Formats: sequence, structure tokens, C-alpha cells
Amino acid sequence: MRKIINESTNVIGEMLEGFVAAYDKYYYKHPLVNGIIGKQRRHDKVSLVIGGGSGHEPMFSGFVGQGLADAASCGNIFASPDPKNIYETARAVDNGKGILFVYGCYAGDNLNFDMGEEFLNARGIKTAHVRVQDDVVSAPEERKADRRGIAGDVFVIKVAGAACDAGLTLEEVTRITQKARDNTRTIGVATSSAQLPGSAKPIFELGENEIEYGMGLHGEKGVERTTWKKADTLVEKMYAQLMPESGIQKGDQVCVLVNSLGSTTIMELSIAFRRLKQLLDQDGVIVYDSNLNNYCTSQEMGGFSISLMKLDDELKIYYDMPCYCPYYAKGAVDTYNEYEDEEEKLILMLKNKKFEDTKIKNESKYVRKKHYEKLNAEDCRQMLLYVADKILDAEPYLTSIDSEIGDGDHGFGMAIGMKNVKEILLQMEEETNVYSIFEAAGKAMLLSMGGASGVIFGSLYLEGAMGMQTKEYLEALDLYKMEQKSLAAIQERGKAEVGDKTMVDALEPAVRAMEKSYLNGLEPMLIKAEQASLKGVENTKKYIAKFGRAKSLGGRAIGYQDAGATSTWLIFQGMREFVQGKNIGGSKVLSKL
Repeated sequence: MRKIINESTNVIGEMLEGFVAAYDKYYYKHPLVNGIIGKQRRHDKVSLVIGGGSGHEPMFSGFVGQGLADAASCGNIFASPDPKNIYETARAVDNGKGILFVYGCYAGDNLNFDMGEEFLNARGIKTAHVRVQDDVVSAPEERKADRRGIAGDVFVIKVAGAACDAGLTLEEVTRITQKARDNTRTIGVATSSAQLPGSAKPIFELGENEIEYGMGLHGEKGVERTTWKKADTLVEKMYAQLMPESGIQKGDQVCVLVNSLGSTTIMELSIAFRRLKQLLDQDGVIVYDSNLNNYCTSQEMGGFSISLMKLDDELKIYYDMPCYCPYYAKGAVDTYNEYEDEEEKLILMLKNKKFEDTKIKNESKYVRKKHYEKLNAEDCRQMLLYVADKILDAEPYLTSIDSEIGDGDHGFGMAIGMKNVKEILLQMEEETNVYSIFEAAGKAMLLSMGGASGVIFGSLYLEGAMGMQTKEYLEALDLYKMEQKSLAAIQERGKAEVGDKTMVDALEPAVRAMEKSYLNGLEPMLIKAEQASLKGVENTKKYIAKFGRAKSLGGRAIGYQDAGATSTWLIFQGMREFVQGKNIGGSKVLSKL
């Protein structure tokens, strides 16, 4: 598929540059990160910050405006923003009255926004969050907290922005936003796949007579693949699944959104709404307001979603309040021209920070040794550079694996992280503390990758090294203790266990193997760790996913290996290869397990 882009690696930066240039009356881009800041927002209220992966335009950057969000933290395509992005974007709009975050409930967003809040809280900034969980087919009603956020974001952001502009406290704004979230239900269907910029093929493939029912917003497979249906039949099926748990009864008033996933036209949305309105009328449900539009898309995916928000007297007040941004407006709003110069004020505040990207100035050069009994800081640096190149070589492989049951962005995200690892490590030639090497590499991943992978794989290096006393050499016991500490931190933050179809399935057995073999030395320990990690990857094919994009697939995920577990195995393989002095210079993965 041809996309109107330049280089796939520059899509987000160039998109935001063009977006801000087109609407510079209303927005400016944060100088440090990919955050969009509203110029005409009020400055005497709780701040509303939204965000998530790009690729869903106009969501999220297009919902910054008066009576809506004050700022949006924008991640890579289909990947959450990293904690630094979230932290810096939120700081730029902090009014001293607290910050409310609203975002979709996905593992990566949850992990990164939680960490962003921790950074803000450490500076004395009060925060709260509401995770949108409107996708009724992504988890049963008794597990609502596991549901994905999809087009229902529109209603929740609208109400949250109005509540903030009304001057309410952070606690009251949060309560009202939670009510909007809890009163909103959505279901979607896909008729064709999206394709990530730079990818050689679509995320998934559908036959001419097939549709994906219950499709996620990132290209995740739905809960059912079925045959093509006429519009009325589709709407009737979707309505029948939305209504039973919605609490909507005869005489209730609802807001309706029929949302295109990207390529579906207003004509088709209108035909779908026609049947939806007939069904609501038959049940005596009053349509208070309705909208047909492309608000929460998935690149050029074909298909649509239906969202219903049940109103009460309180929600109606905030839904009716005026708002304006170039993509969404209600009523009339005042213009706050006195704040148009704040971009310059923020740049002045940050003038001592470097905005430009650090460039790689030289190529990785691996120091060959026949055998490593222990690693000094330079050895560790060279080893992690080698691992980074190994993951970069494997990007197409990881993308292919992730596309089977996810959204296909794992390889791209790992590549971004490893490129940043190289940029940082290539500047640390004089470092003598082995733990500083791992800590720097972990931070580089954490603050660049976004998504769940950024937090998890950043922690793989970072958590084990943080707080350790300076050491000149890393021996087998030291590396085992680092990985043991990292495993504990990853499980504490992500809550995953063996059998949940995550990277833990490869990491936990590797750590157990290291525990049993570290007395034999560095090389034998890493051989055992790699073998155990590979077996863990194989085991993920038997599991139903409990986390991530694939968790809504149930048994449909069986038979596919987990991409995060695969990356974990490749990291252990890379460390083993380096320590053995074998295959130095790169090792391409050519086929799936």
C-alpha cells in the first residue's frame, strides 16, 4: 500500500509538524517531546491531558481545544507515549490545581501513564486518571477493568473537558469523568485491515467475503471472523450485544456516535445509523445527540463502531457545555488571546535543555575475545551494542510475529529503543562502572519506545542495575542477581506470571536457569539461560493471552508465539553469542520458530 509519507521513521514528527503548522492559532508542539499544547486553554482550573498511540487521527491531538483537553501526549503508531513524553507534556499545562489523565485502557498506556504520574507526584503535582474501557467484546462484564478504550474516548473526553472548565476540583472532575466512562459502551467491526507506515503488508488479511467482528483499534483481531453481512444485519447484531449490559431502558436519553475506523464513508455510516435509530426508537430510547464521523480511526482500516453514552441530568450539563477544536465543536466559546505567547515562555523555561536529537557519530565496533570469564564496563558496553544490532536485524521477524495476534508494532518499537541504546552507549567509552552501562541502556529504552515494551524492556536492563554499588567487573553471579531483580520489578509493575503469554514466559525460566548454573561461570550460565528462554517462547504458543493486544482473542491466540518473549530470547542469545565470541557482527533471524 502506498502512503503519502517520506521516511517511515519520521512519520510522527513530520505529522505533528504539519498539524501544528496548519492550526498554529490553536496549538503548538512541546519543544522536547511529541506533545501538543492548546494555546487558548484556561489557566485557572484542573488540567486535562489525553494521549495514546498515533495512527488514530484526529484522536488524540485533534481533541485538544477549548472545553476539551489542554494537551495530548502522542506516541508512535499504535504505541503509547513514553513516561518522559507524558511527564513533560503534563508539566507544560500544570496550573497548580491538579492534572487529570484520560486515555484508553491498554497495557502500554497503563504502564507509561502510571510512571508519568509517579514522576509528577514526586514534584508535588497532584494527579488522577480515568482509563476508558468501553469496548464490550474485549472482556466480559465482570472484568470491565480489562476492556479496551476505543471510540468511547470521544464522549469521555468531552465530559472531562467540560468538568475541568467548570472549575471543579480534581476529585469532582475525576468522579464525573468516571461516570461518563461507566455509562459508555462501544462495539466495532472491521471490513479491511490497516497497514503500518513502512510495513510490507497489512496487519491482517480478510477474504473477500469476511469481516472481523469486535475489532480492536490497533488492528488486533476481533473476537470472531465471520462472513460478510448487510448493514442492517450488522447493526442489529452489534445493538443486541451493546444493550443488555448498558443499563439503557425505555425513556432514557443517549448520545450516539457512529465512528469510521478510517476508510468507511459518511454514506455508509449514515446507512448504519438509519437502522440503529430504528432499533432505539422501537425500544423507546431517546437519541439526545448523534454524530457520524471519523474521530477514532485505525489508519485506513475499513469498518465502523457504534458508541452509546447513557445520559443523566448531571452528565447532560457537561455534555452540553460549548467546546471547540478544528475537528470537534459544540456551541460557542470565548477566545483567550492573552495566552498566545506561552509557547515562547515554555521554550524560555526549558532553554537549558537540549531539544535536538543526539546523532550516532560512529558505528558499533565489537571487541573480539575468545572467552569471557567476567565483563568490565567496556565489555558490557560492547555486549549491549551487539544485542542492539541483533534486535535491529530482527525487526521484520518481530513485526511478523506481532502481526499474527497483535498490532504489528513490536518490532518497530524495539528498533526505536535499540537505536537509542546505541546513541547513548556510543558516548560512554570512558565509563568504568558496569552497572552504569545497563542503567543507561535501560533508561534509553524506557524514555523512547513507548508502549508496554518501553517500560518492560527498559526495566529488563534498568531495574537490575539501579541502586547497585559501583563495580568494575560483572561476573556470572552479578548478572544473575541483576536479572532476578529485573524480573521481580517487571512482575510487580506488569502483574504477569508464567503462562500469561508475555515476555515473562521467556524471562522467568531464564532467570531460574541462571540461578542453577551461575557457579559454572558466565558462558555456561548464559547458554542455559538462552535454552530456557527459547523453551519459554515455544511454550507461549500453548497459552491464551492474559495481557496486551491479544488478551481479547481467547483461544484464537493459541498456536502463536509471543513477540515480547521472542525479543527476550534474542537478548539472551545475543549476550551468549557475544560472551562466546561467536557470530560477532550481527545475527539475522530468518524464520519463525
